[in-house]
Amino acid sequence: MTYAIIETGGKQLRVEPGRFYDIELLPVEPDSDYTIDKVLLVNHDDEVTVGQPYIKGATVEGTVMQHRRGQKVIVYKMTPKKKTRKKRGHRQELTRLMINSINMDGSVLAAASTEAEEPPVEEATVEATAE
Repeated sequence: MTYAIIETGGKQLRVEPGRFYDIELLPVEPDSDYTIDKVLLVNHDDEVTVGQPYIKGATVEGTVMQHRRGQKVIVYKMTPKKKTRKKRGHRQELTRLMINSINMDGSVLAAASTEAEEPPVEEATVEATAE
């Protein structure tokens, strides 16, 4: 199993090809490709490569699926015996990013399979009998 730890939006994420992740809002249009070059660690076939702080030549490529908003967080402040109450809500702007591949020095270490290959389905022929 190949995975990478990346840094984006001030946070660190463990990513794998073929999965999608919600990260901080990116200034990119939906259905476009995005490359992250801040790769902290790559694990490929139990061979771990650690950067100091980033791995040179390592990239993670993904496709922006959509822009969305996170769940609402309620901030409620109250001071007892003073009759002061403040209620505010916040929803974080997020980008859903599908990870396509993990690259290192120009070669693809792991890529997401585009479609699961299934054997072709043979249609059963039904013979109509005239009686």
